[in-house]
Amino acid sequence: MTTTYLITGANRGIGLEMARQILKSGDRLHAVCRNPDSATELNALIDASQGRGQIYKADACDELALANIANTIVGGIDVVVCNAGVMSARGGIEDSENTADAVSTVLMTNIAGPFFTARAFLKQLKLSKTPKICIISSFMGSQHHQGASAYFYRASKAGANNIMVTLANELKASGVTVASFHPGWVKTDMGGSNADITPVESATGLLQRFLLLTMAKSGSFINFDGKELPL
Repeated sequence: MTTTYLITGANRGIGLEMARQILKSGDRLHAVCRNPDSATELNALIDASQGRGQIYKADACDELALANIANTIVGGIDVVVCNAGVMSARGGIEDSENTADAVSTVLMTNIAGPFFTARAFLKQLKLSKTPKICIISSFMGSQHHQGASAYFYRASKAGANNIMVTLANELKASGVTVASFHPGWVKTDMGGSNADITPVESATGLLQRFLLLTMAKSGSFINFDGKELPL
């Protein structure tokens, strides 16, 4: 039996690697990104997928664009992966890049994005026998993380975790499982070259966690290797 996924931010980093592994496994993929025309690697994957993949244009916090995509998708979606995210200024309280516009962008993308994505595709999720919403968060958003920088990225991931818990509470009666995931410190444009693991390692672990996720773990914050994390 094939699994149908929808991934936001599927054009690079962890999202692109998850897309690659999903299509390689024979599953189906709805890939969402802001600029499909420049998503060369993603387009190549979709072109080689023999009709199992489709690419769509939307910003993760553009509720109307997401709703329009949902209106074109016929049939169910088993796993919605809210992966799109942006980094904030990385410095401390005196970092001049912490402007109102920059703060608005990171909070809207990383907090409102998962909410709008979950809402847009709820109809398709409810057609699945095992519907799941998987939010890519970060341990930097945990209240137990001892960081002293990147204020609004941390705040946004804490907010994403809170959105996850609230969605889990509301959607439990509908049979939709919701959890958030720490992908590890990954060697991507955001994570940098000194990070611990590769996108392949992160995506492999995350996809395994998605498949193993059950309603008993709804509302949980989970590491890519399966360890449960504190919110």
